Amino acid sequence: MGVNSKIEWTHHTFNPWWGCLRISPACKHCYAETWAKRVGMNDLWGKEAPRRFFTDAHWREPLKWDRDAAAAGERRRVFCASMADVFEDRADLNETRERLWALIEATPNLDWLLLTKRIRHVKKLAPWSGKWPENIWLGTSTENQNWLEKRVDHLLQHNVVVRFVSAEPLLGPLNLRPWLQAPGSSVPGINWVIAGGESGPDSRSMNPAWPEDLRDQCNEANVPFHFKQWGHWAPEELIAEGISARAQRIDVVGRDGAIIRLVKVGKSKGGRELGGTTWDQVPLLDGGLAR
Repeated sequence: MGVNSKIEWTHHTFNPWWGCLRISPACKHCYAETWAKRVGMNDLWGKEAPRRFFTDAHWREPLKWDRDAAAAGERRRVFCASMADVFEDRADLNETRERLWALIEATPNLDWLLLTKRIRHVKKLAPWSGKWPENIWLGTSTENQNWLEKRVDHLLQHNVVVRFVSAEPLLGPLNLRPWLQAPGSSVPGINWVIAGGESGPDSRSMNPAWPEDLRDQCNEANVPFHFKQWGHWAPEELIAEGISARAQRIDVVGRDGAIIRLVKVGKSKGGRELGGTTWDQVPLLDGGLAR
């Protein structure tokens, strides 16, 4: 999927700045903080920590992506942001955030996927009232039912072309049924669901029942579903070969009451199949979905 991004559900990734602050259980093993430290940026996380900003050359990249998309006669998705939260409420971010809003409006061939854990701040920090620009998709992270219920009503307040939920890392079962919006419905709701397990050596395991149930909820409502990854833990039956006898294993109870053995193998070996299918659905702006 990615043009310059390894994230399966986007073509590009753009960060207006680097740095953030942990605010919920999903942040415990933050991949962005780990990556920043890996490249020598050790002081960007925390309430008082500085944020890293970028040069004009960085800001010109989406303009090229927009031209390329226009030349190809297609739309391309941009995830914003993988190394920050664009709705972090800090005064020193306001000027850069305003620059981001202008960039979004200047790139009409790009669909900007704004994913935030701070969905309650959107009303204060976003410049649009009423209907938003057609090239903005707004999403929030929902790692478990508790955080879903804290965030989803804030998401539904905003009149955007696509509202989405990212349940990654998925740390518990989710009931999305009250908020799913089928294509063509006039009732505001969730138009897209992304789910995945946690990656990294200290990651928490995901019971297969949780993404399976999300898939079924989406299928029932005709809402696009994307399964991103099993993460560091995967069902042993999915791993064809190369599992060390010393690999850590745990047993969980599946939806039918059967015991499922999970093995700690890493993201690449775990793969992306759920129930024998790779779920790559995304919304189409004509009200349908791509499979």
